[in-house]
Formats: sequence, structure tokens, C-alpha cells
Amino acid sequence: MRFTQLSAVQLVCAAAVFNLCVALTVHASTSVEALQVVLQTNPSGQSNFIQTLTAPASADGSKPRETVSSGSFAFSRPGRFRFDYVAPFPQTLVADGTTMWMYDPDLAQVIASDQATTLSNTPAALITSTADLSKLREHYALESLPADNGLRWVKATPKRAGGALKWVKLGFDTDYVVAMVMVDQFGQTSDMRFSPLKPLQAPAAKVFSFNPPSGADVIRQ
Repeated sequence: MRFTQLSAVQLVCAAAVFNLCVALTVHASTSVEALQVVLQTNPSGQSNFIQTLTAPASADGSKPRETVSSGSFAFSRPGRFRFDYVAPFPQTLVADGTTMWMYDPDLAQVIASDQATTLSNTPAALITSTADLSKLREHYALESLPADNGLRWVKATPKRAGGALKWVKLGFDTDYVVAMVMVDQFGQTSDMRFSPLKPLQAPAAKVFSFNPPSGADVIRQ
């Protein structure tokens, strides 16, 4: 199934976006303290994003490959989010609180998996279940990074080696989280940039529900 835009690192970490890209007006002394405020702020919202995936240079010396995609996302804590990719081709990722749905309309294929299992022991699972950073610190080392290009940054690194994620960094200004950079163990980088958060424009029950289209091939994992 062609989920090139939703690569392994995105499937591991995507849900962290909807909890961290929330309205933020803080005066915390460190970026980690500011992150605690983020987790306790808006319970829902939506935004647009641009994502750049960069594959590492290959062994033959060829240059790193970049793929740029764009779309919208929405979230509602706890446990529900939606990504709608519109370019370069449409794809949808929906977590309804129980099931993770991945839909490729061009291939008329749907993958359905247990949400808790798919996101187990990831930043997504930990952040969606609590607004307390102490839970996140059980599995990830959090570091306040120096400001860069007008943004404050927090880096989260898994304490247990061998997982799909190498590290994730979150960048925010005085109002919103506007950037998320993730690197997986294969050296692939995902750089996501977000527009300012807006309220949900439709009832949450509608936004975060997914019914496989008629005729689509549904694969349950």
C-alpha cells in the first residue's frame, strides 16, 4: 500500500502533533516548562501544514531526496486526530480513539489497525493520555534547546534504543507551536510547518469518524 507520505516516523509520532500544535501564550523560563503549558491548553483545533520528507543520501553518493506534501489536520484530546494530505496526492489518516484508519483513494485501499497497539509506547500514546510531562519523561529525555530563527525548541529523545524514532524537536513562538522535526533510525527527516490554530469547523463526532468508502479494499491488522 502506498503510504509514502505517512512514513514509519510519521506513524509513530503523528499524533503528537495534534496535542502540541495548540495555542500557546507562556512566560515559562525554559522551553520544557512551556511544553507543559502546551499540554494543558486547547483541547481541540485544526490547522494546515507543509511537510518536507528528506531521505538520506544513498550509498552510491546520490543526493538526498526531498518530497514536499501539504494538507490539513485536526485534533481533539484525548485520542482523536485526522490528517488529510492533498498534495502531491490525496491520503487520509484518522484516529477515532479506538481504530487507526489509513486511506489511499487512488488505490481504493484502507488499512485499519488498533489505535492503542499502533501508537503503543510512542510520544503519541503518552501525550494523548496525559497532560503531565512526568509520564513523558518516563520514556523520553526532554531537553530545552537554544532559540533558533525566533523559535523556542524542545527535543525529546527515546530512553530506550532500537525504536523507529531517533528524536523529535518542537519549535514554537510566543503564540503557537509552528514546527515539528522528526528523525528516524534510518536517517529520514520529516520537517512539518503549521499555520496558526483555528477552532474546529465541524462537530468532533463528524471530523474524527471514518467509514470505508464503498468498493474500497479494507485490510485489518
